[in-house]
Amino acid sequence: MSFTKNKSKNADVVAYSEAAMRNNASVVEYCRTSMAALSGCTAGLLGFTGLYGAAFYIFAVTGLWGMLLVKAGSNWQQYFVSRKALLTNGFFGQLFTYVLCWTFIYGMVHVY
Repeated sequence: MSFTKNKSKNADVVAYSEAAMRNNASVVEYCRTSMAALSGCTAGLLGFTGLYGAAFYIFAVTGLWGMLLVKAGSNWQQYFVSRKALLTNGFFGQLFTYVLCWTFIYGMVHVY
């Protein structure tokens, strides 16, 4: 019976600054809230209803996600833990802001 020694590879340990991560999350949340309000107003002005308005929200969310990743550059791991979490966190929370602005502006502009 022979035993082989496992060679342990020196895995790089990644340490995140809690304060920096909290700040990044706060900035992203502010961007999401602003995007939801602005895109809701835009959807209301353009007169989107039903699925067109929902598709416009998804377009705005993915557009913001793409812009954040472009801004972070190829080293996005320095700023965010995961790209999927950056896309999905706050999706439904900001949906309420979007719908509020969408229906308010739509009602002001398109309803007699």
